[in-house]
Amino acid sequence: MSEFHDLITSNKLRCRGDSSHEARGERLKLRKFKAVRGTAGIPNYREWKNVNIHQPPKPPCRPGFSESFYTVFVSRDLLQGQYILKDTTLSSERVKFDDCQHSKSVDFESSDPNFSVRPDGSVYAEQEVANLSDPVQFMVTARGGHDPHIWETTVKLALAGHPPSVPVSQVNIYTLLKAGTKVTKAWDSNPRVIKFPRKHQRSSSANGLRRQKRDWVIPPINVPENSRGPFPQMLVRIRSDQDLEKGIRYSITGAGADQPPIDVYNIDPVHGKMFVTRPLDREERASYHLRAHAVDMNGNKVESPIDLYIYVIDMNDNRPEFQNQVYNGSVAEGSKPGTLVMQVTANDSDDDTTANGMVRYRILSQTPHMPIPNMFTINSETGDIFTVAAGLDREKVSQYTIIVQATDMEGNLNFGLSNTATALISVTDINDNPPELTARTFSGEVPENRVNVVVANLTVIDRDQPHSPNWAAQYRIASGDPQGHFLIRTNPVNNDGMVTVVKPVDYEQNRAFMLTVIVSNKAPLASGIQSSLQSSAGVTISVQDVNEPPVFPSNPKSIRFEEGVPAGTTLTVFAAQDPDLFIHQTVRYSKLSDPANWLRINRTNGQITTMAVLDRESMYVRNNIYEATFLAADNGSPPASGTGTLQIHLIDVNDNAPVLLPKEAQVCERASPRSRVNITASDADADPHVGPFVFELPSYPPSVRRNWTASRISGDYAQLRLRIPYLDAGVYEVPIIVSDSGNPPLSNRSMIKVKVCPCDDNGDCTTTGAVAAAGLGTGAIIAILICIIILLTMVLVFVMWMKRREKERQAKPLLIDPEDDVRDNILKYDEEGGGEEDQDYDLSQLQQPEALDHIICKPTGVRRVDERPVIAESQYPIRPSLPHPGDIGDFINDGLRAADNDPTAPPYDSLLVFDYEGSGSTAGSVSSLNSSSSGDQDYDYLNDWGPRFKKLADLYGGGDDD
Repeated sequence: MSEFHDLITSNKLRCRGDSSHEARGERLKLRKFKAVRGTAGIPNYREWKNVNIHQPPKPPCRPGFSESFYTVFVSRDLLQGQYILKDTTLSSERVKFDDCQHSKSVDFESSDPNFSVRPDGSVYAEQEVANLSDPVQFMVTARGGHDPHIWETTVKLALAGHPPSVPVSQVNIYTLLKAGTKVTKAWDSNPRVIKFPRKHQRSSSANGLRRQKRDWVIPPINVPENSRGPFPQMLVRIRSDQDLEKGIRYSITGAGADQPPIDVYNIDPVHGKMFVTRPLDREERASYHLRAHAVDMNGNKVESPIDLYIYVIDMNDNRPEFQNQVYNGSVAEGSKPGTLVMQVTANDSDDDTTANGMVRYRILSQTPHMPIPNMFTINSETGDIFTVAAGLDREKVSQYTIIVQATDMEGNLNFGLSNTATALISVTDINDNPPELTARTFSGEVPENRVNVVVANLTVIDRDQPHSPNWAAQYRIASGDPQGHFLIRTNPVNNDGMVTVVKPVDYEQNRAFMLTVIVSNKAPLASGIQSSLQSSAGVTISVQDVNEPPVFPSNPKSIRFEEGVPAGTTLTVFAAQDPDLFIHQTVRYSKLSDPANWLRINRTNGQITTMAVLDRESMYVRNNIYEATFLAADNGSPPASGTGTLQIHLIDVNDNAPVLLPKEAQVCERASPRSRVNITASDADADPHVGPFVFELPSYPPSVRRNWTASRISGDYAQLRLRIPYLDAGVYEVPIIVSDSGNPPLSNRSMIKVKVCPCDDNGDCTTTGAVAAAGLGTGAIIAILICIIILLTMVLVFVMWMKRREKERQAKPLLIDPEDDVRDNILKYDEEGGGEEDQDYDLSQLQQPEALDHIICKPTGVRRVDERPVIAESQYPIRPSLPHPGDIGDFINDGLRAADNDPTAPPYDSLLVFDYEGSGSTAGSVSSLNSSSSGDQDYDYLNDWGPRFKKLADLYGGGDDD
């Protein structure tokens, strides 16, 4: 007890006057421990060590005993009813079991009848035990009330002062240290001998009743993992009491023997020695359940099989392994001490019920060391990282790097294994820095009448996280703009405030604006942060004067005038005003739109006069309003112009006479209720110059009133009907006088064409009657039919005549065979060649044919055979078959005369067909025709025929020189 008082005293002395983080932590830990324990004595150091100022969360519950092996040191003599494991505050002094369901109905059972276990886990002696020279070991089983599972633990009793050789991992280390026992190696120097249990009968009462003694429970065999051997290594010896009487053979079965993993254990069948053949690994398999068998030489069972439980004793052969090598956490800047930041977790594959698997955490280093080297602490058992000091500022340190170490053996650095991981702690931003304008005043300028123009930029500084709500600025105009001419938008890229004109400003009204601007963040400031004095500034905006266009005071301007005013009438003065009051400028007017060209405007003063009569009924008037647009332009630099619209509301006058509707009607020739026509009138004027209308028949001609009558139905309608019982079918034009209600009224004599026709029983005109009503008599109809027949006959005769002409044309071929016609060759190919020498022409075809029956109809003197004769022609005498040059000459001369004397002849000449003969022609030369064979020919006239004959003039002209 005194050692803990000394510890507390030393802590007081060490922490007194020390303002370091460690000293503050020790003082806080001491105060919390006193508050929990009060003034009572401290039982051990372990409880003091586990005091955590942050009260970490409890680890998850796992059902079972708190220890897998209990070792208790007792005195030599145990009295009946004496407690061995008492219910005290130390877990090592009682059998402690938790089923995680807080059930009170837990059944404990001991394998040794000399010892019992109470429901609270206390172990006591059933009878006096006088000698404990050898350690006593028995098994305790537990069954939960709601779980059929069975848990087991082993209790070993030894004399005080003579500790047995037990493995370190199975004995509570603090109990051994307190008792002063010496820990030895896990292997016994003399292996145990396990005998098959015998069943004995003993008297339990005076009435002779006997009970069977319970079988001996074989304690578990503990084998440390990772043993270095040598192998095979003997564990125990199995022995039967009958081995002296008969030959016994021993064998083992189960996982590890004849079941996978096979051959981990084997047994000497003769001597019963059981061996382990290789090192064990508790992390692969923590326990084995084998059964030992004893049979005679014939294979008969000698003993009942006994259960062997082999527990692999854990060794600290695994380091703690972090789930992640790098952990990421975050904490808000300005967090208070004790704020949970994050958790790191390391797992140890060793037995976590022993110190080998009990991991403890600690912080090795912190980077950077600002504002102090130890800004964080860690819960040694849970791995929770907390803040222990104030002063987290993201603007100074945005991230901390912490190296965390996990060590098993409950954190013992001398015996435990360690591993490290990195924890990255990001300091998240809070709005602890209000935006600050970089200047107290800003300025800008804007032209008047401009909108959506940025006139000034306001710059701010905000040290919070960029592009976050804590950094984004909002601007507000506090004063200086009562009419809302300006709006401040935030630039999302650089957080500047853009002063924008959203409503036009007028230089003549305001030459400058003085604005007061306040800036703030979208997110509210953190608690306790005061707004900066630099969050407001003044903005001066100057307005620039520009040349504004003239403005019509009333636009559109509306006036009222009666239609029909004469040309030259002054309607109004449509003048504009120049908004530039500080500049003297001249305004000139012109006409932009005048659809009917009725108006004229004075260029100087804007006076509007008429150029034509205004007509309300014009197509350019809509809803009695005529619109015209005018332009007013000043002489500024640059010039500016404005438009104005003049609306003339035309007042109607009675200037249009009514017109009768409909223009045509149809009645039956006999008077009947259906022999009536409803008529009305149309007037282009407006009320009151329209209806009611007056309908009346004129007195002349007298037949109108004698045959017809007009009666008024309403103010706008009248009815025309037959006055006599019967009227011959035909078309009658009935005049009607229509008058409107104007002042003075206007009248119009209109004609309505009435068709009178015979009607059927339904009152509809018959077909014959409709024809008769059209005004045609029987004679006229017959004449029309005769004319149609004559016309058809003429068309038929003309068609027959055309067919006959076509037939004659096909029956009278040309004198020359079309295949031998030289004209085709000449006209088709248009080539000259070498004359008749290079072509096989039959010139006899040019001679007058012997039979000229096909041209007998040719008129006298016409000798052309290349035209189709249309009239009769006198027959020429038969000419000899032999060709004669004279015949050719006569033929050509006759054709020439016919062509010259016939103005209606086609535009081709027979002479042109034979204008080239060539040399050596059998027809002879035609140059002797009408020419002298002697003497020289004068070709100088060819020069007068134009450029086409210039080549011939050059060849044949020139006289003697050529």
